[in-house]
Amino acid sequence: MPSAPNAHRLGDIATHVRGELLGDPGLLVHGLNGLEEAVPGEVSFYGNPRYRKQFEATRASAVLVGTDAPARDGVALVRVPNPHLAYAKLLTLFHPATRPAAGIHPAAHVHPEATVHPEATVKAGAVVEKGAHVGARTVLHPGAYVGEDARVGDDCVLYPHATVREGCVVGSRVILHASSVVGADGFGFAFDAEGEDGPRHFKIPQVGIVRIEDDVEVGACTCIDRATVGETVVGQGTKLDNLVQIAHNVRVGPLSLICAQAGVSGSAEVGTGVVLAGQVGVVGHIRVGDLAKVGAQSGVAHDVPDGQVVSGSPAIPHKEWLRASAASGQLADLLKEVRALRKRVELLEKEKGG
Repeated sequence: MPSAPNAHRLGDIATHVRGELLGDPGLLVHGLNGLEEAVPGEVSFYGNPRYRKQFEATRASAVLVGTDAPARDGVALVRVPNPHLAYAKLLTLFHPATRPAAGIHPAAHVHPEATVHPEATVKAGAVVEKGAHVGARTVLHPGAYVGEDARVGDDCVLYPHATVREGCVVGSRVILHASSVVGADGFGFAFDAEGEDGPRHFKIPQVGIVRIEDDVEVGACTCIDRATVGETVVGQGTKLDNLVQIAHNVRVGPLSLICAQAGVSGSAEVGTGVVLAGQVGVVGHIRVGDLAKVGAQSGVAHDVPDGQVVSGSPAIPHKEWLRASAASGQLADLLKEVRALRKRVELLEKEKGG
């Protein structure tokens, strides 16, 4: 079978992921795939026991496995501490990132008083306003917008219609996916019962900024609101999924993961290495501690201590939530039992009274 243009020898692959190879180092590998979809000449990975049947049936030529995985006839193994991470590194090897040629497209709008590094790429329809700064090797895709006096660091990617509003600061190696918004107004209103034209919600000017530190990734349609005053901050290495809402004056620490449709209300603090699962809601002015984990669809109404795992709405320690969830399935039977006992007590009381 002819090798693909970017084929790699299995021995080199094992070296690349620092794994122990059980198989032919000269075997050519031309791609990667899932356990069920893989064909000869491809590599897959097995990191979860629930996929044991797929591992035993896979047609892949080689599989990335944990250090204690059993051998399998007819399939080469590469033992690594973390098969998922190793697979991710191989995807990068087989599909290296490409960067478009530097330069400003004639159909882009760059204000004369903006600063765009000569190695940056500004595609057609992108806008860079007065006083804005775009760093080296940063790519602005069509429709991307960098507002007045905003700063975007080196090696960033702003996908179509990503927006960095005026005055906001984006670090280096940041990815803003399509239609994400950095620096929209925070949701701040004061009720004015005696407004000039009757009662109204008086808009509180949002005069702060958003500061995104290095190596952050922001998903599509995610919104990070500017502070009322001061800064809304997303810490270094944090990753935000699609459709996430970060409100004004929130501070998200480094290396946190916030999954799709989660929302963090104003002035809340999310610590270092926190995981907020999908559709989590965090109320304002509380702290979710370092290394805490919050289960999907949880409502966090109070501070979460460092390292605690919570679930439910309102969120409680995860073990308590598991017990409560297990008990909820028995409530109907318990109710019947209570009713029967109540009738029994009533009969006993009547017999005693009689």
